[in-house]
Amino acid sequence: PAGACVMAYNKSFECTRIREMAEQYPDLADRLLDIERNIVDLLVPFQSGWYYTPAMKDSFSIKSVLPALYPDSDELDYHRLDESVRNGMDAMTIFPKIKDMAPADRDRARENLLKYCCLDTLAMVRVLDKLYEVI
Repeated sequence: PAGACVMAYNKSFECTRIREMAEQYPDLADRLLDIERNIVDLLVPFQSGWYYTPAMKDSFSIKSVLPALYPDSDELDYHRLDESVRNGMDAMTIFPKIKDMAPADRDRARENLLKYCCLDTLAMVRVLDKLYEVI
């Protein structure tokens, strides 16, 4: 809905993608730019030093923060995903290629993208859970 709070990890990256989509799809621009205006960045507490643990090794990416917050969690381990899609760069690389893939490869790529997106979403939920524990 309009005005809804949207959480992201690395707001600047996500806002850039949203603005690109707004340019590409002008009929959706108002709705997309509303999302952009209402993004809350889960990166801020870590990047600002409000929450830090040495296990983050001076990196505030979600791939560093998550294992620092949940070191023994198999559920939150990106390495358990298929090696074709374990990070955002993998996802951005494979997504535009899907349309040209054979059906079986397309289905496998789509499944791997969905698993990656699900884990990224769960990661943000768990990060938020951890932040709620300390406030």
